Formats: sequence, structure tokens, C-alpha cells
Amino acid sequence: MSGAGGTGTGGTGARAGRLEGKVAVVTGAARGVGELLARKLSARGAKVALVGLEADELKRVAARLHAECGHWYADVTDHVTMAQVAREVEQRFGKVDIVVANAGVATGGPFADSDPDVWRRVIEVNLIGGAVTARAFLPALKESRGYFLQIASLAAIAPAPMMSAYCASKSGVEAFAHSLRAEVGHLGVRVGVGYLSWTDTDMVRGADEDGVMRELRERLPWPANRTYPLGSAVDRVVAGIERRSAHVYAQGWLRGMRPVRGYLPGLIASVGQREMRRFEPRLAGVRKGLVGAGGAADEKGRAQRK
Repeated sequence: MSGAGGTGTGGTGARAGRLEGKVAVVTGAARGVGELLARKLSARGAKVALVGLEADELKRVAARLHAECGHWYADVTDHVTMAQVAREVEQRFGKVDIVVANAGVATGGPFADSDPDVWRRVIEVNLIGGAVTARAFLPALKESRGYFLQIASLAAIAPAPMMSAYCASKSGVEAFAHSLRAEVGHLGVRVGVGYLSWTDTDMVRGADEDGVMRELRERLPWPANRTYPLGSAVDRVVAGIERRSAHVYAQGWLRGMRPVRGYLPGLIASVGQREMRRFEPRLAGVRKGLVGAGGAADEKGRAQRK
């Protein structure tokens, strides 16, 4: 849930040249942030490799891109498959300059009542999937002295109740990216973390279908209780990629959270206890599966692979 530090608007002139001819890999590219990011990178002249679990949707996205592109059906948690994707992308385009680990899923509800398999899957896709993606493409990024952007979330800055798996996974990928940055910086590889607040995607709309989750979010303090437009959020992510930024903020106010994030766990615990008491009679009805169309696609893909 985040973006770059600038507005990221405009796709012509000197800024557009920063991505002209670059090869960018985007996971979770079938919809939402991944889809629009692929389209905006392509509009700026980048060649884009789309990776995801929805083959038909990936084809649809590829057909709308401006520059050369390709699409690969892959589960980002599968080491063997992702290593093969990395080899094929490099064979197709000759290099890899940018990798965006964007693939993610979410579930909500009380931890004690959560489905263990669903809870684990959120960790696997969001955290393990980001690491698997980095492992697969690091050889190519070392060769190109490229840029790896791990998409995290406001959930890494302010972990909230009813989102334990998502918050744990996004806190994990944030720490992973910071650690990786220190390891590969001397090789010329830059590593960034992208932070997004609630952004208008299938995932957020899917979460809002549950009345308790929607009302709980609406009771968050402003500006964290808003849903933000996808276009401007992705513009900021593109700007961060162009700058090879260490921190990318899709909503500008997220940058201001950094000085106070140490105080947030205590504040969230205090306010969260009050809200949980308020919603206690309705918690049993919270949906336990993955949310949104992307979550449905992940569940379908896992069922087919069994």
C-alpha cells in the first residue's frame, strides 16, 4: 500500500526515457496494482514480463500493452517454476532490469477462528512468494545492476486486528527487503519497499464485501479509513521505480507515518480492544477464505494442482 515520493504523473519527455527499453517483471500482473503497473511501465517504453495465476487475464493484459511483452503462468511460491520463468524471461528479452514482487492475497477475521490452511497460504504467497521471486531473478539483476521492488503495505507500518496473516506477511516482506538491500547494494542492485494504504482493487473490494471488515476499516482514523484511487497510487509506484527508490509511498501521507510508527502498536492495541468488544457478537460470521477475485483464482489454482 504505498508509492514513491513524487506524483508520478506523465509518461513523456525525460522521465519516460528512464524506462525506455528496460525489461520489467511484474508478478500478480493479472489485475489490480500489477495490471495497471504493467500498463504504465509499458506506456513508458519498458518491455514487460507478466507473471500470475490467471492465464486468460494475463493474455488480456498483454494485449493492451504498448511495448513488447510476454506472459507466464506461475505460482510465485514454486521455486522450480519461478526459476524456469526467470530463465525464459531472460532468454526472451536478453536481460532483466526491474522486478516488482507484487503478487499477494489476503484474508480477514479473528486469528483464533481462522482456517489454518488459508492463514498459511497468505504467508506463503505474500512473504515466501516475494523471496522466491527475488531468488529466481537476482542473478539477472546482478548482471544488469537492476532494481527489485517488494510491495508491502500500510499493514507493515500499522498492523491491525482481524488481519493477522496479512499484517505478518507484509511486515515480513518489509524486513526481507531491508535485509536484502544491505546484501546486494555493493553489487549495484537497488532494493525498494512499496507501501500502499487501502487502494481500489479487487482485493480491497472483496474485503469490503464482509460487513464487519468494512465497518472496522471505516472506523479507522482518517486518513487510513479511506479507499484511494488506483491510478494515482500506481503513478507513484512508477515514479519510485524510475528513481530506484528505497521507499515508495503510493499515498503521500504514508511517508509521515515513519517518525511515529514506534508508537502505533500500543495505540492500535488500545483502540483495537475497544473495537473488538464492539464487534464481538458478529465475529463468527466473518468469511474465512481468501478475498477478492485474485483470492478466488489462487484457491482455484491450488485445487487444480492437488
